[in-house]
Amino acid sequence: MRRIIELISVSALVLTILISNTVGFISDGMALERLRGSVLRLHIIADSDSEYDQQLKLFVRDALLESGILAGAESKEEAECIAEDKLADIERIAQTVLRANGCNKNVVAQLTDAEFDARQYGDITMPAGKYRALRINIGSAQGHNWWCVMYPSLCVPAAVEVTDDKQTELACFDNEELDIMYEPEKYEIRFAIWDKIKEVGRSLAVHADENEERA
Repeated sequence: MRRIIELISVSALVLTILISNTVGFISDGMALERLRGSVLRLHIIADSDSEYDQQLKLFVRDALLESGILAGAESKEEAECIAEDKLADIERIAQTVLRANGCNKNVVAQLTDAEFDARQYGDITMPAGKYRALRINIGSAQGHNWWCVMYPSLCVPAAVEVTDDKQTELACFDNEELDIMYEPEKYEIRFAIWDKIKEVGRSLAVHADENEERA
């Protein structure tokens, strides 16, 4: 009897740990989705990797960050609407910078969904994944890119560097999201598994829809 009680106790403990880990896993995954869904990223792609084109990319970055083009936006959705309405103005700002520096390349601005690797600047890291982005293609857009978070405005130009805005971070993200950005190594494996589960789920949903259409 004592052996049975011990086995039941151990089984209960294991079950409790599994449930606790599952709840924590789902909570972390939901925090990741909130983070991804609450930001609008700025993605600038240079014409080439020449020193000149890479410098132009940074000049465009500074002009856009200093323009306050998204000033007044109170949500990511509102920021998207403003950016959509001002795409022509955004292209004009970028082209003015290029022309002032002797470059006649064209600029194309667009809102798009884009896959990003994990990227760090300042003290924070934005996890890898799909985000909504304001993309600026300069010329052939074959050079290295530069990214930041356009909304909420986390990018603060400081000379040739861009740092993260601590006050904005605290105001716009909850504790779980902040922990993800400041302690990304804690979540790498969990988020890789989370995204794989989502990928499998989407694939199963597509197959189910196809089977339903054939039925």
